Amino acid sequence: MFTTRPELVGTFGMVSSTHWLASSAGMAMLEKGGNAFDAAVAAGMVLQVAEPHLNGPGGDLPLILHRTGSEKMEVICGQGPAPAGATLKHYKNLGLDLVPGTGLLATVIPGAFDAWMLMLRDHGTLSLAEVFEPALHYASQGIPVLERIKKTHPLFSNSFSGRNGPVPRKYFSQETKFQKSTSFYAIRFFAKTWSKGSL
Repeated sequence: MFTTRPELVGTFGMVSSTHWLASSAGMAMLEKGGNAFDAAVAAGMVLQVAEPHLNGPGGDLPLILHRTGSEKMEVICGQGPAPAGATLKHYKNLGLDLVPGTGLLATVIPGAFDAWMLMLRDHGTLSLAEVFEPALHYASQGIPVLERIKKTHPLFSNSFSGRNGPVPRKYFSQETKFQKSTSFYAIRFFAKTWSKGSL
């Protein structure tokens, strides 16, 4: 079979994601004695920091789970519902004829974080602190900026300002400006928020 990618083979375990640091965080969980569910949560949390334009605490997360030796598949639907106040009347009072396609007025109640936590609670073996350790490190100390983030950030940063409130402005604040190709950025309010829990 012709392929342009190398064949990866291992005897211990393997983690794949869209960012090498997320994959290595997942692999670290396996090396600590954790299982695939621990690895998935650790990688998912790092992706929120490493690729904020694709992942984040405000996102959705449909999960299909399978345990070795089980004949059943399990589904966790981390796709949030619309907020109670997101009514046609509310949008019309704002002078809108349609629900916006982007921004906070278009969002649902985030389901991703709860889905990750539910999977970890029901199927994980490591503590919350252990699984969150890599993401907390990168959120507070910084992570290398990918070229694709630098290109995407200016396209959307204006969508999260003005009437959308203080949280998006904080997210796109000076500490997350993406400038030099070798620069690092931190999303410290992620680390602060996560640390407020029982980590």
